[in-house]
Amino acid sequence: MNQNTKKLAFSGIFIAIAVVFSAFSIPVGVAKVFPVQHLINIVGGVLLGPFYALAIAFGTSLIRILIGTGSLLAFPGSIFGAFLSGYLYKYHRRLLTAFLGEVLGTGIIGAVCSYPIALFIMGNKEAALFGFVIPFISSSLAGAVIGMVLLKTILWKGQIKLDSGTF
Repeated sequence: MNQNTKKLAFSGIFIAIAVVFSAFSIPVGVAKVFPVQHLINIVGGVLLGPFYALAIAFGTSLIRILIGTGSLLAFPGSIFGAFLSGYLYKYHRRLLTAFLGEVLGTGIIGAVCSYPIALFIMGNKEAALFGFVIPFISSSLAGAVIGMVLLKTILWKGQIKLDSGTF
């Protein structure tokens, strides 16, 4: 099977997983975090690369909006972290950089980019410039930790060898 066909098939599977489990949340203090998208961002970024991870995040966000389980904030809340996670892993080959890319991309860049969407497109006049940072960081941290544990477990058991070109 062609490498691009495998990547496309895995992208579709990752989108399906992210959409199906998008309602799963973990209560953290007064907030709820939705870690599955961020878990998928890390796994997709590491196994498939930055552009496939970006496409997975975009596809998941679009489907969630179309079926009514997400808002427009799903786009900046996932695409920046997915791309940065995959990009940093591609050039540094360390899972820690994928983790940092997800948390910084979603928690900082995605949160700040959500402000104009909330203010001008969604009409939320109470939105603050850094008001999304803490919820986005909480959610991305939870998902990134779960994603790292999953990847470490898979790698430790020898199921996937990242440098062998499996994907």
